[in-house]
Amino acid sequence: MRNPKELTRDEVIHAASRFRWTRKMPKWRVVVQSRELPARPLVLEAAGVPPNDPTNSHQAVAILERLGFETRYAAERHQTEDNQTAEYPGAARFDSIVDAFSAIAKEVPDKDWANVPADFSKNVDRYLYRDKSASRTKR
Repeated sequence: MRNPKELTRDEVIHAASRFRWTRKMPKWRVVVQSRELPARPLVLEAAGVPPNDPTNSHQAVAILERLGFETRYAAERHQTEDNQTAEYPGAARFDSIVDAFSAIAKEVPDKDWANVPADFSKNVDRYLYRDKSASRTKR
């Protein structure tokens, strides 16, 4: 076993040639000889260390980039109503945070707004965490 930081490009290519991954593909990936492979598991395999090695995904990506490999981050993408891809459900482009919150607030029905206590912003801890002391602040 050796330190993954000491890997060479040839060792990674050799490990990639015999590397098989049958699980769900993680977000950080590397392209080796036209194959997209999981970055951290490949680095650990090339170094011959066990899967519980403390090398994290970001360190593995840094090692692979230092060796000249193309790395990719594949964030989960969702389809919006108009079939545009966004990183999060309902995400859209807004000019400001106020516009974003206004758009979200418009989607909430009036009957639900009626259930929001008038003093919610003042006593948010009391309502969220049932903290009765939050509403009894000293002045």
